[in-house]
Amino acid sequence: MIKTAVARRYAQALFELLDQSNIEATRGTLNGLGQAMKDSSALRHVVASPAFGVDQKIAVLTELGGRLGCPPAGKAFLGQLVKKNRVGFLPDIADAFGRLVDQSKGTQQVTVSSAAALPKAEQDRIKARLREQLKRDVDVTFETNPNHLAGLQIHIGSTVVDSTVRGRLNDMQTLLTRD
Repeated sequence: MIKTAVARRYAQALFELLDQSNIEATRGTLNGLGQAMKDSSALRHVVASPAFGVDQKIAVLTELGGRLGCPPAGKAFLGQLVKKNRVGFLPDIADAFGRLVDQSKGTQQVTVSSAAALPKAEQDRIKARLREQLKRDVDVTFETNPNHLAGLQIHIGSTVVDSTVRGRLNDMQTLLTRD
């Protein structure tokens, strides 16, 4: 809970600092760095270890940020995260920043997961239906997950709509194994 609140405050501060032309570049940088923090144990070690100085940590993050197209204000922000010992919050800050950007644009992020790849016509139909139901523009990401067996799983913010066979089987198992 506290981690989320801190991430939201940092994301809000950065969002207010940036002008419109740098917002998408910063979003891409934060998402890239957040994913790198999740994926790379070496990067987590560098930013968490006291063996590396603050200047070294800032240099590593700003270099990575520069490669991802980070604007100067974003690089200064990364430096502040290191100085305030908040680099561990970077994935959460990236998520919160993305939500702020979507909110400002009136866009909703949606992830649709299916057992097999959906044809383009079906993807377009799902996008149109989601746009109609949510009454706003949607940015839909399509994923495949063979564990679903069949059906769709739709993530809209923190809401999950699960019409997969696997989800229904799990619901049945829960129902049958209750005391």
